[in-house]
Amino acid sequence: MVSNFVDLFWSSTIDGLTIGSIYALVALGYTLVYGVLRLINFAHSEIFMIGTFASVGTISLFGLTGPASGLTLVLVLFCTAAAGMAASGASAVVLERVAYRRLRTRGSSRLAALISAIGASLFLQEVFALRWSNGELHASGRDYVNSERVLEKTELFSIGDGIVRNDKLLVFVAAIAMMIVLDRFVNRTRLGRGIRATAQDSESAVLMGVNINRVVVLTFLIGGAMAGLAGALYVVYFDQTRYIIGFVLGIKAFTAAVLGGIGNLRGALLGGLTIGLVENYGASIWGAEWKDVITFSILVLVLLFRPNGILGEALGRSKA
Repeated sequence: MVSNFVDLFWSSTIDGLTIGSIYALVALGYTLVYGVLRLINFAHSEIFMIGTFASVGTISLFGLTGPASGLTLVLVLFCTAAAGMAASGASAVVLERVAYRRLRTRGSSRLAALISAIGASLFLQEVFALRWSNGELHASGRDYVNSERVLEKTELFSIGDGIVRNDKLLVFVAAIAMMIVLDRFVNRTRLGRGIRATAQDSESAVLMGVNINRVVVLTFLIGGAMAGLAGALYVVYFDQTRYIIGFVLGIKAFTAAVLGGIGNLRGALLGGLTIGLVENYGASIWGAEWKDVITFSILVLVLLFRPNGILGEALGRSKA
């Protein structure tokens, strides 16, 4: 087992950073909503799923018969990312309006919001599991939906036995870039200060003139857009999606948020990359079938021994 770990170290590291980047982007949505509302939005995994379907649909509109190149590739990637972010962001805003706002404004318990989140999650899964054909709904949508390959996956360079492909580098760089943009937005802009003020003390924020409903909508919009970008990158990397694609990935992203310190933006990035690395290292030792077990074991251990996560700093305490 140790020899397998050593032999596959670099390939596991590269693959772990790639999938960990996707976990990190999805984890940002969990950590933003929790930081502002103290709500675990379990329907966020389906917001990611919506982003993947929007991305697959956008790619199909271009009518590609093979990998694109040059300006066409740039245009396809841009439109795919924009469609995924727009669809997921809009869906997250609608989700907040339909599933959470009335509960929040009426002072309902967190348990009620949690139940609403689970119900919304199952509803969205089943909606996308159905497919319209010949005037009737049927369940063929439960199959995988494949996408045309957007870019030719070529080797750029290698590190040890690990091969760095262009699609893997794209996923990693895009995740880091968006993390930097979001971190600067939250810590340096007026809207970002409103988010942090609401996260720290919503009642005082209202007295200072902060529109809580606007902040909440903005929070869901940003978190949804990050999940949509993750969905677009997922499709570019794996060339497929499915109605239930967000279920396990969403739990892993939630684990990443908890590991890094839920409510902490930088913690979400750190947690996502860590989960990606650990599950791939574990797979090299015990086999790929243990990936999910490793992730869920990490979640249990973190909740038992360090529930505040690695960084543990709440969003409301971030300094401008």
